[in-house]
Amino acid sequence: MSERNRNQKRRDKKGRILRNGESQRADGRYAFVYTDCFGKQKFLYSWKLESTDPLPVGRRPCQSLREKEKVILRDINDGITPYGDNLTVLELVKKYIAQKTGVRHNTAANYNFVINIIKKEEFGALRIDKVKLSDAKAWLIKLQADGRGYSTIHSVRGVVRPAFQMAVDDDLIRKNPFEFQLCTVVVNDSVTRGAITRKQERKFLEFIKNDEHYKRYYDGMFILFKTGLRISEFCGLTLSDIDFEEKQISVNHQLKRTRDMKYVIEDTKTSSGTSILYH
Repeated sequence: MSERNRNQKRRDKKGRILRNGESQRADGRYAFVYTDCFGKQKFLYSWKLESTDPLPVGRRPCQSLREKEKVILRDINDGITPYGDNLTVLELVKKYIAQKTGVRHNTAANYNFVINIIKKEEFGALRIDKVKLSDAKAWLIKLQADGRGYSTIHSVRGVVRPAFQMAVDDDLIRKNPFEFQLCTVVVNDSVTRGAITRKQERKFLEFIKNDEHYKRYYDGMFILFKTGLRISEFCGLTLSDIDFEEKQISVNHQLKRTRDMKYVIEDTKTSSGTSILYH
């Protein structure tokens, strides 16, 4: 190759100088070749070199090649894995949950509940780098429109948001699309439960005490009302938890029943739930 040819700049069919890695094919389509963070050669394609170029007749709207170059080179320079490592939303959530070892039974059940919801949604098949803030909001709005309650949507977001944050921390994506206040997107339709009055409590206990069928449950009902124990904490009580002389009840665990009708012993729901009650 002559010195003149080596120094000659490559140009497209319009006479524009092409940058390193850029080329134009015989059919007019532009291409850009680059090496990703794994050392593999990749290609970008577009029917336009610049954003102001007219789109060829019959071709679908697309980003220009140089717009795509800007995004991918910025990701490479910043150490962001291209295309979110090709993970879908569902795969990302599963990866996040797989790292949550040693969780309580109820927490594990909630994870499975969320996974089953995402499996049924088209949103779950989206590649994570394609999910924008507006997409995340639109999906939660759809869930409510489909009849999902606020508490359910709150649970779903409570798993999906940290999963996407994990992707940010792992340099798979730049921003977490679920970083917004839930109440700004969906309506809180939860019903606030009011505490019963003393009069209502007395009437209820009187009914239980005198009813031929329910009177067998009176002692348990009385204890629940007077101590404020959760039903799982009450059912988990053993003789060693009760000190009749000091009139104390030690609350340090709870009895839970799984969906497959198995019983498990767990710690109290919160650390503040572990306590000693006096009467």
